[in-house]
Amino acid sequence: TDDWMNEIYPLWVAARGILIVTPVNWYHAPTSLKAMMDRLVCADGGNADPTTTHGKKVKEAKALEAQWLYPKHLAGRAYGVVVHGDVAGFEVHRRNLTDWLDWMGFIDAVAASRLDRAIGYYDPYSESHEALDRDEAVQSETRNVALAVVAAVRALRSGQLTQPDADLQRPRPK
Repeated sequence: TDDWMNEIYPLWVAARGILIVTPVNWYHAPTSLKAMMDRLVCADGGNADPTTTHGKKVKEAKALEAQWLYPKHLAGRAYGVVVHGDVAGFEVHRRNLTDWLDWMGFIDAVAASRLDRAIGYYDPYSESHEALDRDEAVQSETRNVALAVVAAVRALRSGQLTQPDADLQRPRPK
């Protein structure tokens, strides 16, 4: 498919920190973000190398999966999440994103790296961009999330921040 994943996935692999800044669309992730999450299934322990099954050959894929250990390919990276909306649903969307990143083995930078905010609460949709431009507090909070991710990446690189549960065996790897 022509969805940019061939360009995006290597960036996830190279990154030591991820910052997702997104609106909420009717209580859900925007379509492009959800598509990227779905396509990152290989990062959640799936097969990251499609050449091992020679495309979509079901018998080969099932044989490989039967012995698969479901490694978390992107585990150990720091993350921050900023979700904004104008009425409701941003809290649930932020929780869904952070749960997904936690499941993949990412490390939240600090509690301050998880932000959800209402912007232009109940204002007309046509004014939402102007409301964001005026909301200097949420802009500062977003900068703080980014700075928290940068600090976490520095701590990861220096060995001062580790994933506390990295050595635990998962009884249910999938």
